[in-house]
Amino acid sequence: MINFDKKEQFKSWPFQEAFKIIDHLGGIKNFKNPKKDYVLFETGYGPSGLPHIGTFGEVVRTSMVKKALLTLVDCKTKLITFSDDMDGLRKIPENIPNREMLRDYIGKPLTSVPDPFEKYQSFGHHNNAKLRSFLDKFDFDYEFISSTEKYQNGDFDETLIKILHNYESILSIILPTLRSERKSTYSPFLPISAESGKVLQVKIEEYNLNSNSIIYTDPDTSKKTETLVTGGNCKLQWKVDWAMRWMSLDVDYEMCGKDLTESVDLASKICLSMKKTPPTNLIYEMFLDENGEKISKSLGNGLSVDEWLRYASPESLSLFMFQKPKSAKKLFFDVIPKSIDEYF
Repeated sequence: MINFDKKEQFKSWPFQEAFKIIDHLGGIKNFKNPKKDYVLFETGYGPSGLPHIGTFGEVVRTSMVKKALLTLVDCKTKLITFSDDMDGLRKIPENIPNREMLRDYIGKPLTSVPDPFEKYQSFGHHNNAKLRSFLDKFDFDYEFISSTEKYQNGDFDETLIKILHNYESILSIILPTLRSERKSTYSPFLPISAESGKVLQVKIEEYNLNSNSIIYTDPDTSKKTETLVTGGNCKLQWKVDWAMRWMSLDVDYEMCGKDLTESVDLASKICLSMKKTPPTNLIYEMFLDENGEKISKSLGNGLSVDEWLRYASPESLSLFMFQKPKSAKKLFFDVIPKSIDEYF
C-alpha cells in the first residue's frame, strides 16, 4: 500500500479516479470494510449496431482505473460489461447487410430481432458476440451481462418493485426535464406487448402497487392491458434503467461520454431519492470522425478496432485511449500513424 501522505505524486488521471473511488467508499481508513467484498466497475454498451472503437475505449479506460486502484490498495475488484440488449430497435443501421429483413422488427427488443448476418440467434446476440470477441482479444478481465437475461430471469425484480413503489418521486425528477408533449405520456416503465412483442412507449393509466403491475392501452388491440413490472414483462426508460442497474448490481464506478451528462445527473438523483448511493463517475469527451461528427454505431463512421490493429499495435491504441480523456478526439485513419509515432 502506498503512503497516502504522498499521493500528490500520482498525477495521472487513472490514479486521480482511483482516489475518488477510495473517498467514495469511506476513505483509506475504512476502505477494508466496504459494503461488499469487492469494488464493482461497470461499462455499458448499447448493441443497436456493431461495436466501435469508442466502446472498446470505455472498457480499456475503466480497466486503467481498476489497475490504478489495485496499485493503491489491497482489495478485490470486478469489471462487468453490461449490454442494453433489451432496448427496442429504433432504426436500421446503415452498415449491415440484409437491411430489408429488419423493417418489420422496429420497436422489438434487440434480442428478438433476427441477425442480418445470419450467424446468431438475434441481432443483439450478434453484436454482443462481436463486443466480447474484441474484448477477449485484449485479454480483459470482465464479466459480460445481458439486460435481457437479467430482466427475464427476475434478477432485477426486487429493484423494479421498489421503483414501482417510488414512481411518483421518480416522475418528479424526470418530468421537469421533458418537453410538454412528452410529459403527458412519460412513464418509468415500458411494457413489452404480448401481441406485437414491441417495447411500447405508451401512457401508463394505472400503477397497481398491490399487484406490482401497470395498466395501459395496447395500441395494436386498443384494449386495456394489465402486466406485471417483473419477469421481463416490462423494461425501464433509459435514465431510470441506468439508476436501477446501479442499485441492483451495487455499482461503485462507471464512466461515460459527455453526451450522457444529464443521464448521469438524473440517474444519480433517482438513486438518492431511494436512499441509495450512486457510483462515482468520470465523464469523458466524445470520439469524432474526420468531419467532427460524433462516431455512431448505427452510422458506422469512425474506425473499428480491427481497422486499427490492421496497421498498428495494441499498445498504440491503448496509448491513444489513455491520453487526455476529457478532450475530444478525432478518430479516423490519419490518427493511426500519428499514434504509432507517439508510442515509439
